[in-house]
Amino acid sequence: MTLMPPDLILHGERVVLRPSREENVDALVTILAEPEVMRWWRTNTHDDVREELHVGLTILVADQVAGWLLVHEETEPDYRHVAFDIAVTTALRGGGYGREALRVIIDHCIADDHHRFTIDPTVDNERAIRSYAAVGFKPVGIVREQELGADGIWHDGLMMDLLARELIP
Repeated sequence: MTLMPPDLILHGERVVLRPSREENVDALVTILAEPEVMRWWRTNTHDDVREELHVGLTILVADQVAGWLLVHEETEPDYRHVAFDIAVTTALRGGGYGREALRVIIDHCIADDHHRFTIDPTVDNERAIRSYAAVGFKPVGIVREQELGADGIWHDGLMMDLLARELIP
């Protein structure tokens, strides 16, 4: 099974995930430019987003672009896992849409024989850390000076992982 075939459409109760397309670039750049999103994602140009379209799923809520979920698959059999990055528009903040999107893609990945998942928010991103923990992700450790922030300072990341059996429904 291919993890992200071009015709993939995944349905949750309120979210739909589908491969990102050129037609989504403007909306995704707009979301990534929202101050509370950009704080964690830095500045993303149209070209930046286009470079990542092949690993991105657009999150749709009520047929509107609501966010972006990047899926990085490690296919080496001895290290097989999937890493995620996610951004949801601030207009939907606190509604559980990001958690739902993660659960939907993780269910899909489990069906593709993946058993381990990672995500690595900046240690200061407490809202994201709480959200990922609600899905079942657990802290593994601190990755020092992992990410250059929009403020020009290197920030530590919190490596979190989730085993398939730990997914919280």
